[in-house]
Amino acid sequence: MTPPPESHFADGGGITYHYHDLGSGPDTVFLHGGGPGCTAWSDFGPVAPLFAETRRCLLVDIHQYGRSSKTPISGPMWDHHAAKTVALLDTLGVERADFVCNSWGGTIALNLAAKYPDRVRSLVVTGSMPVFYGPLAPLPEGGRRGRNARDAYYGGEGPTREKMRRLITTLEWYDGNKLPEETLDLRYQQSLDPGERELAAMSDSPRGDWQDLTDELGRIQAPTLFIWGMQDAFLTPDYPLMLARMVPNGNLHVMDHVSHHLQEERPHAYHAVVDGFFRSLVGEGVPA
Repeated sequence: MTPPPESHFADGGGITYHYHDLGSGPDTVFLHGGGPGCTAWSDFGPVAPLFAETRRCLLVDIHQYGRSSKTPISGPMWDHHAAKTVALLDTLGVERADFVCNSWGGTIALNLAAKYPDRVRSLVVTGSMPVFYGPLAPLPEGGRRGRNARDAYYGGEGPTREKMRRLITTLEWYDGNKLPEETLDLRYQQSLDPGERELAAMSDSPRGDWQDLTDELGRIQAPTLFIWGMQDAFLTPDYPLMLARMVPNGNLHVMDHVSHHLQEERPHAYHAVVDGFFRSLVGEGVPA
């Protein structure tokens, strides 16, 4: 992974957001996952330079992560993130964007597309869990797996580099032997951030109230690509197939030999699929 590009900061509805801005072309917002130490660059650094050849890439540290504000959230969590992300777009002068998202970030973008449809041109979503109901929705135990992993990581003796390695190689990567040491270091060092550790130690949930987005998915009009790992450790490909059927313009691509972070494990294959999706939309008349 190359070193992160220049840092920028901007206000989003009272939240200070940290982001990277690279490339030129159609505005494309990247929203990362919710694992310990995740940032926009740790999740999308391997693939962002490929997109930056033809697009303006805005890699945003979501609220409570990276170098963005670490303040607690009250009320419905996905509504909060959607509203603050739209406020950030206002600050940056971005009227409409494509969204490329992993896990936690994908659920934010799906809710944003339902509540603020004029701001979203298209969506690319990997490994997200926006609904808890239906025959293919995860059991409660599966839905808690990410939270349990976070509690285990910050619990006991606290964060260690080896605990971070186990977390990533067990839940996020299919082939842990290929995990770059610089990626491991980036995630581990970020997980030691005092603000993130303080949030993890709070007894009351500082991340807001969980929301099910079943009703919202049917309101999304933006073309949506669910791109999933065949070996995703959280949700099998049956689940995004259900999501793709719930979204009016939903599509599904399943990639082999990857788990939860396919944009990191197979960046060139990931870029090829997503870039093809974007190009097909232009061919079908979706304005850039």
